[in-house]
Amino acid sequence: MDETDSWLGGLDWTSVGDMPGSLSHGMEDFLLPAEDVIAEGRGVVLVNIDVAGTLLVSNFRLIFVSEGQRNVVPLGTIPLATIEKFHKQPMRATSVSRARDKTASRRLLQVIGKDMRIVTYGFRARTRQRRAVFEGLVRLMKPTRLWDLYAFTSGSSMDKSSDPRVRLHTEYLRLLGLQSCSDDDVANLKGKSMSSRQYWRLTDVNSSYTLCPTYPSLFITASSVSDEELQQAAAFRSRRRLPVISWLHPENDAVLARSSQPLIGLMMNNRSNADEKLVASLCAPTTDRQEHSRKLYIADARPRKNAIANGAMGGGSESSANYFQSEVVFLGIDNIHAMRDSLARLRDYLDMHGAASSDGSSSLLRSGGLAWGGGNLSSMSAAVSALGDSGWLMHVHSVLAGATWIAARVALEGASVLVHCSDGWDRTTQVVSLAELMLDPYYRTFKGFQALVEKEWLSFGHPFADRHGLPIYTGGSIATVDSFRQSTGNAGPSSPARIIPGSSFSSSMASHSSGLVSNNYSPIFLQWVDCVSQLLHLYPRAFEFSLAFLVELVDCVLSCRFGNFLCNSERERLQVGVADLCGCMWIYLETQRSPKRKGHEHYNIFYSYDQHQGPLLPPAAALAPILWPHFFLRWACPSEMNTAGCLPSSWVRGGEPENQCRVLAQSLSGLKKAKEKVELKVKQLTAKLEALNERLLMENQAVSSAVVTSTRVCKENAAIKHAIHAIGCKVHFSDLNGTTFGLSSSDEDERLDQNIIAGDGHSSEGMSNNSQSKDQASNLSVCLSLTDEADMAANLFRKTCGDTTCRLRNEEGCKWPQGSCALMGSAFVGLRANFDALKELSILDCYFNPGNETTDSLCLPHSQGHEHGIT
Repeated sequence: MDETDSWLGGLDWTSVGDMPGSLSHGMEDFLLPAEDVIAEGRGVVLVNIDVAGTLLVSNFRLIFVSEGQRNVVPLGTIPLATIEKFHKQPMRATSVSRARDKTASRRLLQVIGKDMRIVTYGFRARTRQRRAVFEGLVRLMKPTRLWDLYAFTSGSSMDKSSDPRVRLHTEYLRLLGLQSCSDDDVANLKGKSMSSRQYWRLTDVNSSYTLCPTYPSLFITASSVSDEELQQAAAFRSRRRLPVISWLHPENDAVLARSSQPLIGLMMNNRSNADEKLVASLCAPTTDRQEHSRKLYIADARPRKNAIANGAMGGGSESSANYFQSEVVFLGIDNIHAMRDSLARLRDYLDMHGAASSDGSSSLLRSGGLAWGGGNLSSMSAAVSALGDSGWLMHVHSVLAGATWIAARVALEGASVLVHCSDGWDRTTQVVSLAELMLDPYYRTFKGFQALVEKEWLSFGHPFADRHGLPIYTGGSIATVDSFRQSTGNAGPSSPARIIPGSSFSSSMASHSSGLVSNNYSPIFLQWVDCVSQLLHLYPRAFEFSLAFLVELVDCVLSCRFGNFLCNSERERLQVGVADLCGCMWIYLETQRSPKRKGHEHYNIFYSYDQHQGPLLPPAAALAPILWPHFFLRWACPSEMNTAGCLPSSWVRGGEPENQCRVLAQSLSGLKKAKEKVELKVKQLTAKLEALNERLLMENQAVSSAVVTSTRVCKENAAIKHAIHAIGCKVHFSDLNGTTFGLSSSDEDERLDQNIIAGDGHSSEGMSNNSQSKDQASNLSVCLSLTDEADMAANLFRKTCGDTTCRLRNEEGCKWPQGSCALMGSAFVGLRANFDALKELSILDCYFNPGNETTDSLCLPHSQGHEHGIT
């Protein structure tokens, strides 16, 4: 594939016309709430990966939608605040073979992002699409009002956070070992100070931000130093950033403090008694050795030569002779300009040697392989060493080494450490927050990490607006570096101007004039997050959050979608009303994690709460940093990227082992859920089966009882029938209509009785017949009639006796009723004789008299017996 015109293949440029004035149909689905499209370009090609689509310019980002699958391509979609710079590139003519068919040339627009991507868009000539997109970017990148930013536009549709000062106060109370406060306690703190342990107190002397405009309204200081002395000490520090306590060790009472450089001057002879007393108060005596004070290390994060050079501008570094039991150490971390240049070289290296370069060609084939030395092994080794020449990993190592040294002094020696650089808001914030992350396991959780960032980076005034090239709040409007540079006509550097104590906030333009004159953009926060990723790589079980969470955190900070990192200080954010007008990034990230809980990619699947409860003190040999692939290589080397430009999970969500473990954890979680569902189903079926068994048992008992009752009733009915037949009566059954439908003879009754008695009660047919009989019996009437004696005798003689010992029986069986039966005959004769004798028997009434003992002579005539007795 020819790298100069491969991206033109398959595109019919003649079908692309001028950009319409309305939004393309169906693009609304790709927009966020309150996101409006300003410009649009159709048939635009993302040169990096040779994908054609539609480019939208909204009030929040550039959106690139592929034509085929109509998906948002992550590589070509970048927030406006993440764009460091953009420019038009000269037209490039196509090859001769391609020019025969297509006379159009490329019109390129290159966008360089702060997140390590360099994106190139190709436009069709004579369509004015590049001009529309370029002008839209110019207008949106330089807003005239701070409230024109997307963070304020979308703030009404997002969740708001509580006052960050409340969260800072809660964190201070945790450090002091006191009970946390409610949201209304901040209003009650004005003019009060709270003591803790014995040596420290929480003061609100800066509640109106007059002591130091870039410090929080609350901070911890020594109990032995009054508020007046704090005012005097602030005047001796650059930008009035006096020494304050950032962290207290819960066991040995050592403290970690921060400040800016002292104003000792060029001759290094300026001193301040209040400042020396405040620094000496950090050496509070230990509880077990009251007669000895602990040692104090003053860690200057700058190289020694930089500290000396700052003395010419009124700054400098402390002298151990002027500060009690102190030792001054230089950490040797370079300034913001060195970090910015280093990141730019690293970005260029990744674009040159990456798989998805901004010119659309492969690093292995570019210019005949010149990127790899053109086959010259020595040149190839030099090209490979370009990564080290960028200096980024060396700077990361310097920050890690300095933070580890400070953490070791506090944890192992029990010494207090005061950290500062020039202004105390860049290198100081990096080293202090990283040392606290090593010392306190609470900061290695989601909640603690938020508290750490809000305390050290936001409350203590890291200038996010300057470092990220964002608009600067000036009390009523905003200004940018370029606009100030154009208005003054001076792009050269100048010395930082000191803030006059008590100056109004409207003069903040003057206070940040150096940031407006010089390019103060620098990836300080990105570098710190990179250091955190190195620690997470060394101690994968010590952090609750994952590398994917850190990538998402940096993206949210650079995009300015939320208001947490706007402006340069807590004071500015309070005056703008960021907490009330903008959405909260922390709530957004927590909402992302809530549905999946620990199954979300932001959770570290290797995290073990009990394994790393102490400090993390990596040895020097383990501090060799590696390139953070999850952030730096996700755009330049998107392995296994498809034609739509979708990012692979291997770069965004972690390394291959982490991905495999995450997949296994998700599978295990799915199996556990399936097991729980199966167990629940089994319990439900078991309960139903037990209920059916109980019901069946009850039915069996009812059937058995019914069978016993039916058997007894049948026997009783049979006996009654026999008794009725014996007295010479017939039984007639008829329905309610008077129709006689059956006559029960003796043989039929006996056969019916035998069938009922012989049945076991479990036959469905028998039960059905019984039911039908019961139904019929409820509609039947019964009547009795006398039977003639001759018929009765005949019926009796027709009945078989069933005696197997009868002498009249032969091999063919009983001959009855065709033959005679001596047994039945004799029985009938005897029964008839007894009945006749009974009829003639008479009993007198006097026989039943209890006082009459003689009865042998009381028999009366038969006629009198019927009148006076019972027959």
